[in-house]
Amino acid sequence: MSCSAVLRSAAYALVQLTVTPPYALIALATFPLAPLARYRIISSWARLMVWCAQHICGIRYRVLGVENIPATACIILSKHESAWETLALQVIFPPQVWVVKRELLWVPFFGWGLAMLSPIAIDRKSGARALRQTLEQGRERLQQGFSIVIFPE
Repeated sequence: MSCSAVLRSAAYALVQLTVTPPYALIALATFPLAPLARYRIISSWARLMVWCAQHICGIRYRVLGVENIPATACIILSKHESAWETLALQVIFPPQVWVVKRELLWVPFFGWGLAMLSPIAIDRKSGARALRQTLEQGRERLQQGFSIVIFPE
């Protein structure tokens, strides 16, 4: 890795470390708001991190087939390869909720913030019950205007 790449990565990490704690406090303050309003405020952190990745680290991306993205809430199936898509998908498909394993909600701070974004938190071991839960809560989220992101692997 070049010296310039190391410096850009360090600068990005410094911005993340500086910006994230105040955003966490802002996220906590959104608790009484409606889910869609809460999402818009909390997800601005992801949009900021994508912007910083572009302008500090030089990371570029492009969306092929953007004309096929519906204007209304939809279901998105994505391959989960890194933290990148969890940020970038929020820029490409706002607003959204994720189908997640419920254990993620138990992780201190991260899980609590994730819970505030109205995910569909399933017990993956429960089989048919998890599928019914996904269908029922998925209908509700779509009616609320949220797209649903599923990482099927």
